[in-house]
Amino acid sequence: MFDADHSPVDLRVILASPRGFCAGVERAITIVEQALERFGAPVYVRHEIVHNAHVVNRLKALGAVFVEELDEIPDGATTVFSAHGVPKAVIAAASERQLPVLDATCPLVTKVHLHGARFVREGRQVVLIGHAGHPEVIGTLGQIPAEVALVATAEEVDTLPFAPDEPLAYVTQTTLSVDDTRAVIAALHARFSDVAGPDVSDICYATQNRQNAVRDLAEKVDALIVVGAANSSNSNRLRDVAAALGKPAWLVSDADALDPAWLDGVGTLGLTAGASAPEDLVEGVIARLGQWRNVSVSQLDGARENVSFSLPAALRRAPA
Repeated sequence: MFDADHSPVDLRVILASPRGFCAGVERAITIVEQALERFGAPVYVRHEIVHNAHVVNRLKALGAVFVEELDEIPDGATTVFSAHGVPKAVIAAASERQLPVLDATCPLVTKVHLHGARFVREGRQVVLIGHAGHPEVIGTLGQIPAEVALVATAEEVDTLPFAPDEPLAYVTQTTLSVDDTRAVIAALHARFSDVAGPDVSDICYATQNRQNAVRDLAEKVDALIVVGAANSSNSNRLRDVAAALGKPAWLVSDADALDPAWLDGVGTLGLTAGASAPEDLVEGVIARLGQWRNVSVSQLDGARENVSFSLPAALRRAPA
């Protein structure tokens, strides 16, 4: 780690762009923050608002209470649904209890729900491309008013119980990019003669942009670190993209998860963050690297994101 005169060896760190928070995550966090400001603590949030423990713990410190199910929420308490979306049954249960709800579902996730419902109205069997058990997938399955087939890989398409000429349509988990779903969509078209799906422009811009940025970054670095939670689908995919390009890649929740041994033989290190990872965690990683090596930091040019989503009407109205 040190050269002959014991001075730190230089490490060039290149930041991906874009990285970190997307508009849907920013909206969800803002909803909880503003709900606490307007209605006071506690505010109850069903599931993690986004998949990042640092974000969740900061909101807990402000007075947010995170629960798994509605029956953990007291009558009359301000309730927030997470960015991943919820099944219709949860919405109905909250309405029956007359809970004041702020829906932080990402608008792009809601768009997937609407596409699925439209395909059902058109008489098509709906296939959801996504990962079983992911909160977004659970929500989407509970939003589409018909039985939905879930597949994660091209091989699973062979198990679908539909006739080759049956009208079919697919929707996708938003934390999967066009590249993630390409093989599954191709398998659907190869096996079935009538397949419809959303326009490419309806794929989550943030997922695609961050993966594209990692591809660009991988061409210029010896190894790559992704800042994000272990249960964050999009963060895991960023690491997978780098690894598929032959670069050593690690997913870390924060600077404390870094291993200095990873830097052996590394002169240029790429650094990015998943869509639910705040920028201060990236800064923390850079600071820790600076304790071990003489670090210089630069940033790649990348797609510019100017997307923003409006808050729920209850927060847009002037306080009573």
